[in-house]
Amino acid sequence: MGLPSGHVTAVPGLSRTAQLKALGNGVVPQQATAALRLLLDRCAPHAMPDAA
Repeated sequence: MGLPSGHVTAVPGLSRTAQLKALGNGVVPQQATAALRLLLDRCAPHAMPDAA
């Protein structure tokens, strides 16, 4: 998922169900990166007018 090993699983007292819930409700780094790139690609032509 792009998170360091034990990022969620090494939390003391966190049940397996709570671990899955925490990961399921979050955004993983690759997903966030892809979303930002998509938005930037869509906005870039409009944000930077052509100088020519």
